Amino acid sequence: MMKNRRTPDSPIPVAIPKSLGARWAWKFSCAARGVFAGMRGQNSFCVHIPAAFIACGIAAWLEITQADWLALALCITLVFTAELLNSAIEHLARAVAREQHPEIRDALDIASGAVLAAAIGASVVGVMVLMSHVSGV
Repeated sequence: MMKNRRTPDSPIPVAIPKSLGARWAWKFSCAARGVFAGMRGQNSFCVHIPAAFIACGIAAWLEITQADWLALALCITLVFTAELLNSAIEHLARAVAREQHPEIRDALDIASGAVLAAAIGASVVGVMVLMSHVSGV
């Protein structure tokens, strides 16, 4: 049995599975759709994804430790998460108002600043981790 729930973009009720397993599968499919929707049209992912692959490739070549892999994975995840949250705020801002608004501009700039902070932090950690294996420190 499925419950019906309206979504903001659809006046037609969406069937939500009632069983626990089907509900979790539905939640994961919604989350996956969100990841793709967040990445679509965002040029920043064209920088973040190759940078992550390059960092992982160099890390594999240098045979870094498990702890260093964990640090890199956490940093990559943090940057992608910040970018997705930034995309969510951008989508929400476009839904609320199309015209210029100083508070919306500030919210968008703050979200972009969070991505920048995450990317700089991840870059510092990445360079420190990778350079420690190059220099043998």
